[in-house]
Amino acid sequence: MPFTRNIELGRVALVNLAADALYGKLVVIVDFVDMNRVLVDAPGVDRRVMSLRRLALTSLVVDLNEEKSPSKETLAAAMKTADVEGQWAASAWGKKIAKQAARKNLTDFDRYKVMVARVKRSALIKKALK
Repeated sequence: MPFTRNIELGRVALVNLAADALYGKLVVIVDFVDMNRVLVDAPGVDRRVMSLRRLALTSLVVDLNEEKSPSKETLAAAMKTADVEGQWAASAWGKKIAKQAARKNLTDFDRYKVMVARVKRSALIKKALK
């Protein structure tokens, strides 16, 4: 199967460098700087040049009508039309990241409750298999 996540205008990417302030946010490629850097933008994010090494390309694409460097309003409208947030939340990758974030915010007592639930579940499965 060929590689389908090409670097193109309107491609949605996830910032994957933990040291970056935008870590975990979705951005849209709006222009190319050179072979290794692109201009990214999104609602709530300042337009900036980012290295492709800091980005993980998603399968989502926003239709920018081949317009390079669209205005913030145009980009926000295009993202809303494409329902980027909804598609991301419904994707396996988005669900995985949301699950990791939820588990990261658990308290000690919440982790204890999860452990007890897992023990009960495994006991029920063992009982059903006997």
